[in-house]
Amino acid sequence: MVKKFYLALGAIIVLTISFLLAGNSLAQEKRITIGGKNFTEQYLLPELAKLLLEKEGFTVNLRTGVGTAIARQSLETGQIDMYYEYTGTAYTVFYQEDDTAIMTDPQKVYDWVKKKDAEKGLTWLDPVKFNNTYTLMMRRADSERLGVKSISDYGQFVEENPDEITFALEAEFWERPDGFRALMDLYGFRMPVRAVKRMDMGLTYLALRNDQVTSAMGFATDGRIAAFDLVNLEDDKNFFPVYNPAAVIREEVLNKHPEIREILKPLAEKLDTDSMQRLNAEVDVDHKDVTTVARGWLQEVGLL
Repeated sequence: MVKKFYLALGAIIVLTISFLLAGNSLAQEKRITIGGKNFTEQYLLPELAKLLLEKEGFTVNLRTGVGTAIARQSLETGQIDMYYEYTGTAYTVFYQEDDTAIMTDPQKVYDWVKKKDAEKGLTWLDPVKFNNTYTLMMRRADSERLGVKSISDYGQFVEENPDEITFALEAEFWERPDGFRALMDLYGFRMPVRAVKRMDMGLTYLALRNDQVTSAMGFATDGRIAAFDLVNLEDDKNFFPVYNPAAVIREEVLNKHPEIREILKPLAEKLDTDSMQRLNAEVDVDHKDVTTVARGWLQEVGLL
């Protein structure tokens, strides 16, 4: 009888260990590496996704702080599993396309890049609502004083007053197909080389606010535009594409964890332009921690 008891106990222990090992194995499998670029919004988006995935039992590793080319290469080579890319960037930079009828239409450009990337084993999940297009900025007071409201106005001012203008931009923005050199070609002006000040993306807003330059590049959803009393110049020739971000994930990862699509769907549905501007401002203007800001917003909208 005692022998049977110990045999039964041993069997229970073996089964328990097996279940624990199986559970641990499943937990180990729910791992994902999320990449991100090197500006505030691209730190926030991966963090928001990370928090939602961790809530559902995923172990998430973040690899952020890189340029567009490296982020894309890392995805294609499997060094990361997912990152948030912008429709306009994929269309103009990765595929070198420039059809205005497509790139200025949110649904058309999303459908186009989604179809093309599917051929490479990359899946675009639901696009986030906001459009983080590039923008040319000036201080509001200067814009009003000089009568420069649009990029056409700006180009004319540069041509007529080449010694009175300076422009701050991130290095990547100079060469991109949707960047400054191509913009100057479309709008028909030429910025003197000495007037172009290259710097990290986050510094362009500060340089403009602090009167170190007279104009600068930026992102339309950046909270510092309103906080620093800057204005976006109207892109009156529709140079810039639509830039809706979406999580782009390797197909094999999504096939393994199809639930990721539904986990991230509420983020795409709820994160609009006003919300993104506010979150960016909380980090850049109020100097709050990215994780704290991301967690606070998810709790505010009922996702955590």
